[in-house]
Amino acid sequence: MKIWFNGKFIDSKKAIVPILTHTLHYGSGAFEGIRFYKTENNSVIFRLDEHLNRLFYSCSVLSMKISYSQEEIKKAIISLIKLNKLDEGYIRPIVWYGNKMGLYPGQADVNVALAVWPWESYLGNKPIKTIISKFIRLHPKSIVADAKISGYYANSVLASLEAKNKKADEAIFLDYKGNVAEGPGENIFLVKNKKVYTPKRGSILPGITRDSVLALLKDLKIPFKEKEISPKELKFCDELFFTGTAVEICPIGKVDNTFINNGRIGEITKIVKDLYCRVVRGLEKKYLKWLNFIK
Repeated sequence: MKIWFNGKFIDSKKAIVPILTHTLHYGSGAFEGIRFYKTENNSVIFRLDEHLNRLFYSCSVLSMKISYSQEEIKKAIISLIKLNKLDEGYIRPIVWYGNKMGLYPGQADVNVALAVWPWESYLGNKPIKTIISKFIRLHPKSIVADAKISGYYANSVLASLEAKNKKADEAIFLDYKGNVAEGPGENIFLVKNKKVYTPKRGSILPGITRDSVLALLKDLKIPFKEKEISPKELKFCDELFFTGTAVEICPIGKVDNTFINNGRIGEITKIVKDLYCRVVRGLEKKYLKWLNFIK
């Protein structure tokens, strides 16, 4: 497998990162997860510009100056997909501080890498089992919540380990107020009485898939609202689903010991999931603006 490493295409096995790399020790990196899909004629990357905008924003939060423009990275991603002869899969851009110890990263070199690989459904297509985690989402005054920073994900790893240890597929975070926040790598949506609700910004990473779903709901004329959601509301809803680049649209069939919609995918969830699958594969003309075509 070939990767792009600081401007060069190399074999992934030849990529070397020093042990005393700042980001390895302190989590001072930024990354993105992006999917590309096979269509009838070619492959498309879903919302590439928005992902790269967020990557550069996350880097700015860490005072990281990337030596490449967004356009250069975009071209490198497309070239890398072609080089690896993939027609569908996952893209991982990552930016990190290099060989320097001590918390302050000043004077450390900034590195950029791109990797692509085939990746099927992250949590499967059937309704999943979840638990409400004993860990809370990071406090919004401790971090910059809308940046995608590597170190934040230690919080997500702890919740994911907890879920697996309890024989669940995934966890659900509450925020510092005790309200529903999100999953370890997903946003969450609730359906009650044909209306859709999702936690408002503040303690969540407002995902690009989340933004896409809000746009789809608007076009479908399905009423929705961003609001604070209590754990009780979570367990007494009609439908529940996760959204995210990796997970796409994933129905939730159980929270702790409570079944949601008898463990089955809900009507609105299915409508959103089916439309999303068509959108990312270029089957809906209205949303072609979200796609970058690989020719």
